[in-house]
Amino acid sequence: MKKNKYALITGGGGLLGIEHAFALSEVGYKIILIDKNQKKLKTAKKKFYNKIKSHCLILNCDISKEDEVLNCRDILKKKKIFVNTLVNNADHNPKMMSLKSFNNLKNYSVQMLQEQLDVGVIGTFNCIKIFGHEMEKKGGGIIINVSSDLGINAPDQRVYSKDEKIQNVKNFKPIGYSISKHAIIGITKYIATYWAHKNIRCNTLVPGAVINNQHKNLVDNVKKRIPLNRWAKKNEYRKGLQFLASEDNSYMTGQSIIIDGGRSAW
Repeated sequence: MKKNKYALITGGGGLLGIEHAFALSEVGYKIILIDKNQKKLKTAKKKFYNKIKSHCLILNCDISKEDEVLNCRDILKKKKIFVNTLVNNADHNPKMMSLKSFNNLKNYSVQMLQEQLDVGVIGTFNCIKIFGHEMEKKGGGIIINVSSDLGINAPDQRVYSKDEKIQNVKNFKPIGYSISKHAIIGITKYIATYWAHKNIRCNTLVPGAVINNQHKNLVDNVKKRIPLNRWAKKNEYRKGLQFLASEDNSYMTGQSIIIDGGRSAW
């Protein structure tokens, strides 16, 4: 690993953002976290220091707005920081089993869909376009997009009912999440082939459900659909991310690593 290699992680204030930071720090990367939530960013920075005993750089940024991503790029340029690895982790994942969730497709508005796509698709595009262009000028880089097991399968909506009967589901997983997570894999394949000749590799990490104080009924229903009979711990994707970010992994591009406890095998 070369000195002063930097990884930029979007959605850095989220549940997995800090885990991705821990993972890449372990293999020698200096870390940049960006998020539009300044409070969560500061919390993530504190967690990072407490564990790694080193500082990470945080930047407040709404990745759905191109001008804000460009501003991040300019700030990093002034600091003479080149992003060697970009991790597109940010997305809008609605909380389920909640009255605030939308309850059916009929009342899912275009505005709700747009809010989902603005982060997961437009935000990913903005970051790839801007930081990928810098990689192109510098002779290469690594782009890792984070999808979901719901980016390769449809959500089994029955898990959102205590009795697992579809007719009793009150709050469905929104279609925007599926569109966004499926789109991520398509973006990966496009970028992998578009920039392969520029020594830019692009792959996807496909994680399964992560345990994080979800409703007991939901946890139990999902467990039944996972061969390992449990949800993932938040730190169980570190090795997968490290593999995708490794210079030793030089012949893999346009692919997806699925880590879902075997759920997609059924």
